[in-house]
Amino acid sequence: MSVSSSSPWLKFYSDKTPAHLTYPQKTIYEMVREIGTKKPKLIAYEFMGKKTTYGEFMQRIDLTAQALTALGIEAGDKVTICMPNCPQAVDTFYALNRIGAVSNMIHPLSAAEEIKFYLNFSKSKAILILDQFYPKFSEIRSGLEQDVMPIVASIPDELPPALDIGFWLTSGRKIPKLPKDETYIKWKKFLAAGRAKKPQLPAQAGKYTDCASILYSGGTTGTTKGILLSNLNFNALGLQTIAASGFAPIEGMKMLSVMPVFHGFGLGIGIHTALIGGAECILVPQFSVKTYAKLLIKKQPNIIPGVPTLFEALLRADNLDGADLSFLKGVFCGGDSLSIELKKKVDAFLKEHNAEVQIRQGYGLTECVTASCLTPRDYHRVGSIGVPFPDTYYKIVAPNEETELDPGEEGEICISGPSVMIGYLDNEEETASTLRRHSDGRIWLHTGDLGKMDEDGFVYFSQRMKRMIITSGYNVYPGQLENIIDGHEKVLLSCVVGVKDPYKIQKVKAFVVLKPGVEPTEEVRQELLEYCRKHIAKYAMPYDIEFRPELPKTLVGKVAYRILEEEANALEEEKQKQAEAQAAPV
Repeated sequence: MSVSSSSPWLKFYSDKTPAHLTYPQKTIYEMVREIGTKKPKLIAYEFMGKKTTYGEFMQRIDLTAQALTALGIEAGDKVTICMPNCPQAVDTFYALNRIGAVSNMIHPLSAAEEIKFYLNFSKSKAILILDQFYPKFSEIRSGLEQDVMPIVASIPDELPPALDIGFWLTSGRKIPKLPKDETYIKWKKFLAAGRAKKPQLPAQAGKYTDCASILYSGGTTGTTKGILLSNLNFNALGLQTIAASGFAPIEGMKMLSVMPVFHGFGLGIGIHTALIGGAECILVPQFSVKTYAKLLIKKQPNIIPGVPTLFEALLRADNLDGADLSFLKGVFCGGDSLSIELKKKVDAFLKEHNAEVQIRQGYGLTECVTASCLTPRDYHRVGSIGVPFPDTYYKIVAPNEETELDPGEEGEICISGPSVMIGYLDNEEETASTLRRHSDGRIWLHTGDLGKMDEDGFVYFSQRMKRMIITSGYNVYPGQLENIIDGHEKVLLSCVVGVKDPYKIQKVKAFVVLKPGVEPTEEVRQELLEYCRKHIAKYAMPYDIEFRPELPKTLVGKVAYRILEEEANALEEEKQKQAEAQAAPV
């Protein structure tokens, strides 16, 4: 019997994690409304000191839904949300679902042309955008393929009076004034129109299988794709995450929602999981190590989800020295690989600060909203990303095939379960390539990620199949080398990339951030190279180690290895040109 069909991982579930769950046939709005009706006085979210109860949240959703209807938005229409983590974004996300419309989630720091692409691709009829980013929309408006009504929100709209004044005296002064010769509607007038017209809201807005939201990803082939995620996908994720946490229920707990709302991790875990569980979201619109550390101490959240770079940053936070973090019940890491060494460092940090928890790594991808497996509550295996969620199945197959490999063999990770996407927007070919019905009758998501599974069902992630360095015919996985380099006592973080080479096809280069207080000297470089020679095969040895004060990050906080790859290749090309010029006859 195969590992995937026998589900040996179930014996590692805590006594609060059932093997199977019941998934209500409800929309994401209906799931939140259930909590709002039962517990109206609980806090749903807090934003910069201003708290909103679940009862008030339900009223805000209804008013926003009425305003959207008054604007002409109907069931099935797409509306882009281009916002940081703030109340208007959360209210609109659920209000669109309330009327059967679809949210199209994009990063507020997207470039103007990217916003144009997302609006055209999704055929959005409106966009919710923060006032400070409106000039980017104004720049591309004439090139849109359809009329898009901008709803312009402002941070001060949601601030208590005292903070409102403070905001305008600092950040507010830098926000450009809205042009008088363009058509848009400000958030307060948008809501006022909803109050005035009071359109009838539908009793039943949609089915649990309908698309609730579109999120974006490079997909399994590296090109931008719109991922269609259903109500069931989001609800299943939330229920599974709460169950897998091992400390359910989460009602009344606080979640520090710092991961961005446009991303599956931020939206699915940081917002929706918290809200359907009756927890409080502490909305953080902008991340910085200093403010995040302050929030930890002041707000004392019970649950903190984040990416590895966030936890690496916390290790460097001066204002956490001596802090008591015993209030933490769950520390979850996803979005990127958590190296063995970084896990050790974070676990030690938590223990030193009185937290009786380990950092628990999850794994997933936007094609299944976000996480689909997780390290058990009180147990982990070195290098493992955990075990599958309830009702979720993993198997390892030969790349692009269906045959399941034996335990310990490396191949492509495939996932089957209720959080797996509907498909890609307007891309049947890619959908068919990624979602495949195997001989067992299940639909399996082919992730494009390499990994393995042991006999007990613990999953081990190796690398994206596309992020593989081939040097002299050998396959080199950057994640494995990064884990080795991160193990050096003077290294805080590393990133390994492949650089084009006329003889080897590619050669290996490492970018390293040293620990605070360690100077990037040639002596340290040689020490690291000698360390690498002891731990890394000759064919995989970095030909160069470049020190950086920090590594570039993607919009969701992952290390932007592609940027480093491009920089390294450009530098190498320039060196080759100079060498050829010097060698050429005069």
